[in-house]
Amino acid sequence: MKYLIMVYSNPTSREVWDGLPSDQRAQGVREHTLLSEDLAASGELIVAEALVDPSQAKRILVRDGQTVSADGPYPDAKEVLAGFYLLDCESEERAIEHASRIPESALGLVEVRAILDLGI
Repeated sequence: MKYLIMVYSNPTSREVWDGLPSDQRAQGVREHTLLSEDLAASGELIVAEALVDPSQAKRILVRDGQTVSADGPYPDAKEVLAGFYLLDCESEERAIEHASRIPESALGLVEVRAILDLGI
């Protein structure tokens, strides 16, 4: 079964991250790297990526056949997707086990969601 582990950020978590000493920030990056290496070694990792700041995002709207894009950030968004891991695990429990290793999980900013099989 495939699971998407989404890692979120918000102004408070960003402030916490920015306020950490450089050695603690480096440790957080190492924890993500180690998790990615372990997932690759186990064969469960499909892909993991960090996303650029939301201010570099584009929101796309199509109306009457015309595509319009708007620049971010979006002031109404309290939390933004900061990165993700796409896994192929034997169970939801296994995906949750991996998600609990993500440093942001201590702040409640990690979500695990099964991928819907559309049969495509």
